[in-house]
Amino acid sequence: MATTDLTTLKKLSSQIRRDIVRMVHACQSGHPGGSLGCVEYFVALYFHFMKHDKSFNMNGQGEDLFFVSNGHISPVWYATLSRAGYFDVKELSTFRFLNTRLQGHPATHEHLPGIRVASGSLGQGLSVALGAAQSKRLNGDDRYVYVLMGDGEQQEGQVWEAAMYAAHNKIDNIIATIDYNGQQIDGSVNEVLSLLDLKAKWEAFGWAVNEFNGNELEEVVKGMEKAHSMAKKGKPVLNLMRTEMGFGVDYMMGSHKWHGVAPNDEELKKALAQLEETVGDY
Repeated sequence: MATTDLTTLKKLSSQIRRDIVRMVHACQSGHPGGSLGCVEYFVALYFHFMKHDKSFNMNGQGEDLFFVSNGHISPVWYATLSRAGYFDVKELSTFRFLNTRLQGHPATHEHLPGIRVASGSLGQGLSVALGAAQSKRLNGDDRYVYVLMGDGEQQEGQVWEAAMYAAHNKIDNIIATIDYNGQQIDGSVNEVLSLLDLKAKWEAFGWAVNEFNGNELEEVVKGMEKAHSMAKKGKPVLNLMRTEMGFGVDYMMGSHKWHGVAPNDEELKKALAQLEETVGDY
């Protein structure tokens, strides 16, 4: 397991935010809001917690596995994978262009290292991750499986079928996380279809629930450490990770309008002025 220091993790977070806004601006398409809000989580996972191999074996035996269910936030995942050495960071410049490996939603047909399943059809990621986690247990593999979901995604029925299945089968080597930013494509989650007491719901479905602030790196690290202390004790673990959509770029923060809109030239300049270049732009 990597244990990168907080100073380095913060520098990577700033750089990956720059990557995200530049990628989405270049093709004038994509989802910057949720991507920006989840940066600290991705950085902590790939550079501090997960045991993973950038040479990439699809089977992942003896490694931790990670699945993104809300696949529209592919910019943050691609940027993280490239900065972790899975592929050349220069390839980020091809995001969403024709015939690129970096599709708008993660796909497997071009064999992009780090991607084990196509995602973006909301509601499916938890089921996939549970299958992987159960396979690890059957194979005597003691590593973890992680999955990230959106909060709007909790409006999908398949999520709750998977939640019941995990608790019933005591799949306790999974650590699921919900990006709880309160926004989805059509407005706030409360306006579209309220989730009510999400913590109580997951606890009622038999999960151990952990909560933390997803936009403060120190809190993410502490929160994930707590999640690991709760895992492998007979219950699946869920993190309710509170974030702000568009975090790090002031005019994007907290607004559902930046769920799937690309910044124009002037907006890109404003964003980059707020984000320090720390390890070099692609």
